[in-house]
Amino acid sequence: MLTLLIILFALALILIAIVKFDIHPFLALFCGAILYGLLAGMPGELILQSISEGFGGVLGSIGLLILLGVMMGTFLEKTGGAIVIAEKILSWIGEKSVTLAMMISGYILSIPVFGDSTFIMMNPISKSLSLKSKVPYAATTIALALGATASHSLVPPTPGPIATAGIYEADLGMIIFYGLIVSLIALIPSYIFVKKVAYKIPLVPKMAVKTEEIEKKNRPSAFASFLPIIVPLILIIVASIAKYPTKPFGEGTFYTFIQFAGSPVIALLLGSFLAFTLPKKFDAKLLSSSGWIGEAILIAAPVILITGAGGVFGKMLQNSGIGDLVSNSMSGASWGIFLPFLIAFALKTAQGSSTVAMITTASIIAPLLGSLGLDSETMRVFAVLATGAGAMAISHANDSFFWAVTQLSGLSIKQGNQTHSLGTLIMSVTAISVIYLITLVVG
Repeated sequence: MLTLLIILFALALILIAIVKFDIHPFLALFCGAILYGLLAGMPGELILQSISEGFGGVLGSIGLLILLGVMMGTFLEKTGGAIVIAEKILSWIGEKSVTLAMMISGYILSIPVFGDSTFIMMNPISKSLSLKSKVPYAATTIALALGATASHSLVPPTPGPIATAGIYEADLGMIIFYGLIVSLIALIPSYIFVKKVAYKIPLVPKMAVKTEEIEKKNRPSAFASFLPIIVPLILIIVASIAKYPTKPFGEGTFYTFIQFAGSPVIALLLGSFLAFTLPKKFDAKLLSSSGWIGEAILIAAPVILITGAGGVFGKMLQNSGIGDLVSNSMSGASWGIFLPFLIAFALKTAQGSSTVAMITTASIIAPLLGSLGLDSETMRVFAVLATGAGAMAISHANDSFFWAVTQLSGLSIKQGNQTHSLGTLIMSVTAISVIYLITLVVG
């Protein structure tokens, strides 16, 4: 109970520092994480280890992705490529369906790609579509984020569902099948939520350059504009398919090549190189510290630092034993399919990482599958999905994805809680409800 109160106290201080006193989120998060470690009675060595692992771990996985994604986005914006893409998409789907298009795009792309990476790559498109269609930027932002969240937690081959399936020894094909059904149904109330709530938030996208300043004759073609986004996605998707147990491409030279080229960092680097070809007249100064690359680094730096500080807070919570606290207080309960959901939900809310929440929950629940009535082949599948549903929510100040969404879009912390955080809660509850109803039929 004391640990829970300390967590709430630390979170309250962080939010008050950011919202009321306008302290930079990086400083508030970083100091709040250290304060939590001290109040929780963690040894000095463990606090320092948490800082190193939390900051380094998060930045090692998504720091470069943020920078490369912003570089790519800056070139797309400055050359008018983002507007070209927006106009093309609008001509395909119509202005009335922009929000749904962003949600479905986020959903599809986040099946092979990390949710953070999906949001980073698609944010320039979300921004341009909002500006072009007059749809509130908050709506396209949250639609994209929630779409990415749905598939990230429920549809393999993202790491969380894959690892959980392995621990539960569940059939991967069935998880993909039912995961698609559950996650797509969970998008319905999420879409309604975006239309009813996010639409009311007056957020205007800040473009790197005003669109009217770029003459149409100087804009790149639609084909060239799409390449920096499509090529990385294709590489990442093919690399994911290559890793399937059946090894569809074998294990030879092509497999080795695609695993390298399809790694998110290399794929986005190639995307950035393609974006460098978009200007009509290329000038090497664009790549200098005073050029577009310099501007991109200035935009990405605070986002990277804040995301890293969020990683420190999450790691501090993990190393303080929050997982043991949650498991000890809940593993004795006998709630069937709802127990993995509740433990994953509590862990996700407490420490921020969906993948950590899923793997920790699976480790706790695996020995209890028999006593919970979840040891049949079918129910093991739904145990995986229930764990993923719980790990969707609540995404808030200790989740690096929350900071990526708010900082890249310009949403305030309060607006992020009202939209992104609440949206993940709605999606999570919908998913477990659908899972429970399906188990009544096929369980």
